Parts: sequence; structure tokens; C-alpha cells
Amino acid sequence: MFITPAYAQTAGGAGGGVIELLFPLILVGGIMWFLVIRPQRQAQKKRDAMLAAVKRNDTIITGGGVVGKVTKVIDDAELEAEIASGVKVRLMRSMIADVRVKGEPVAANDTTPPEDGEKPAKKKGSRTRV
Repeated sequence: MFITPAYAQTAGGAGGGVIELLFPLILVGGIMWFLVIRPQRQAQKKRDAMLAAVKRNDTIITGGGVVGKVTKVIDDAELEAEIASGVKVRLMRSMIADVRVKGEPVAANDTTPPEDGEKPAKKKGSRTRV
């Protein structure tokens, strides 16, 4: 039922090498890099490029959900947007959540009929009931 002292003793002691101790730490660091840090940096680069490309007449959405149209780019950090007819506000570029370029469709519904012999295209997120 209990382990005897003869079986509980180790043969060579508890001396492990430094490489054996650091290997799991390096492995976890590599996994964190590829699963967390790298994708986050790529997303930040895309956001920075989006904010740098904001120009006059772009439709923007602020962090608070207000939709407006850019009327004037003041400098690298600020711009002026019209959120209602005659109502203009100054915004920081960092407060922009999304940019919809003038002429870009907001949401395109795929309503084109299928060609002869083709199956109709499924919309993303739609479910069929049985």
C-alpha cells in the first residue's frame, strides 16, 4: 500500500541540466509568439494603414458607433467629420473604428439566380432547417 524507501529513492539524484529546464519555457514562448503576438502585430499594422489612408469624403464609424463623413483632414492626428447635416466634430484618428470608402458597398446581398445546372450559393451564417 505504501511505497517502500527503496523504490522512492532516485538513482542519480535530482540534478537536471539547464537545457532541460529552459526547453519548456522556450517552447511556451514560441507558441505564444505564433498564436498571440504575431497575429496581433499584423492586425495593428492593417489598422494603422487604414487610419493613415483616411481622406476627405470617406464615411467613417467612430469607436462610439457614430457614423460620419470626413469633411477635412486637419493633420496626422485629427480630422473633421460631419455627423449630421450642419453638425461637424473634430475627431482623433485613433477613435475611428472603421472606414468605409465612398462608393464602397456596405453589404452586398447575393441575390443573383444560379446558372443552369448550378446549385444556389449559400449565404454565410445561414442555416437550413430540416
